[in-house]
Amino acid sequence: MIRRTASLAAAAAITLAAAGCSSSTSAAGGTDSGVSQKAETALRQVTGQVLSKGPNGETPSPASATTLTSDEIAKVKAMGATAAIVMHYGGNDWATAQTAGLKSEFEKLGIKVIATTDADFKPDKQVSDLETVMTQKPNIIVSIPTDPVATASAYRKAAQAGAKLVFMDNVPQGFTAGKDYVSDVSADNYGNGVVSAHEMAKALGGKGKIGVIFHQADFFVTQQRHQGFKDTIAKDYPDIQIVEEKGIAGPDFAGDAQAGANAMLSKHADLAGIWAVWDVPAEGVMAAARAAGRQDLKIATEDLGKNVAIALAKNDLVVGLGAQVPFDQGVTEAQIAAGALLGKQEPAYVALSALPVDHSNVLDAWKQVYHADAPADLQSSYKK
Repeated sequence: MIRRTASLAAAAAITLAAAGCSSSTSAAGGTDSGVSQKAETALRQVTGQVLSKGPNGETPSPASATTLTSDEIAKVKAMGATAAIVMHYGGNDWATAQTAGLKSEFEKLGIKVIATTDADFKPDKQVSDLETVMTQKPNIIVSIPTDPVATASAYRKAAQAGAKLVFMDNVPQGFTAGKDYVSDVSADNYGNGVVSAHEMAKALGGKGKIGVIFHQADFFVTQQRHQGFKDTIAKDYPDIQIVEEKGIAGPDFAGDAQAGANAMLSKHADLAGIWAVWDVPAEGVMAAARAAGRQDLKIATEDLGKNVAIALAKNDLVVGLGAQVPFDQGVTEAQIAAGALLGKQEPAYVALSALPVDHSNVLDAWKQVYHADAPADLQSSYKK
């Protein structure tokens, strides 16, 4: 059996390290050990847990449910199957790692990747990508829909043509697992929102005014993060007040987030922190904070991109985040797709747990997320 238990154990160890960092500092400069302990306990409790439900309310299955036997792998290799990877947008660390995990596992399974596309978060571009890919008649398509409504027809045509569809995170509207597609594989995005809320609260000492920059789109993943963050702040940290929220639609997510953060900082002189929905918008928030001379601003986010990782290593603005494990997610998607070629009934929804990351464990977390040592510039940035 191909198993990912070692990486899951490593994730648990890293999460526990994250939960054991130093006591929090409030916006006023004092510490609140009670809030710090509360947040650290919450981070320990989320270790290895999945808090999200699937896009259609499905209960999550673990990645271990998708394993293949050596006999099954031999049968898949004998098929000479092909696969296409149809991304929502690329050029970021998450997409690069997800694609790397897929390609690595497909190679082990003898499945040839014949196309990899980038829709730049534009539904019409993704529909065109799907139409182009289908001229090559792939046996498998692994994809993340940019828009569950606008892309649904194109995915349905692909399914009707016989392609096995495995989705990342998002599912087209009206699709049923086991009928229209094989499975949906996701990070625990609600859990990542929860983790980032605890990291923010720990950094603020449980009190202060904050802003929120969310993704203004019908996109299940980012909606879950936004909700997880807000629910946790409201439930667990009543002295933290969300005073303003700003939606961004892209495609210039960093620029849009910077503009939104600029406006928040101008309007609220006492703003203590800003949450951003993933690392690229967080980079825009960092730029706004520096332009405003607000090096004291606390920024929490999701996804361990290189720029926010360096900020964490330097103790510069970013205080913590919830990370996905996109390489492992890609491996899981490839295994599920291979099982579908054999006629196996795969789980409708598979989720991988959130990984808390702060200054104390950022280098180890990088290795867990990307299956590679932290790059030299990240290692040299680490402030001991």
